Amino acid sequence: MRITCPVCGSRDSREFQYRGDAVALRRPAPDAGVDAWDDYLHLRDNVAGRVRDLWLHGDGCGGWIVVERDTVTHEVFGATLAMEIER
Repeated sequence: MRITCPVCGSRDSREFQYRGDAVALRRPAPDAGVDAWDDYLHLRDNVAGRVRDLWLHGDGCGGWIVVERDTVTHEVFGATLAMEIER
């Protein structure tokens, strides 16, 4: 699988480390309570299809990127620097 880093261009996926669902960027408020934090830390969907994931370009520019891809076909639709994503 190839991922196009917004900084470095097209790279082999082995240069990146998967860090989870990009939705996880939306943390609960510090005072949200035990149940909200438990859900955030431990509950994950196993989606078959199009997802937005957080990846670290560790063997490249070191940038955090959000990759939109299909978990079934491994097709990559695009990547954006995480700091440019609106929350």
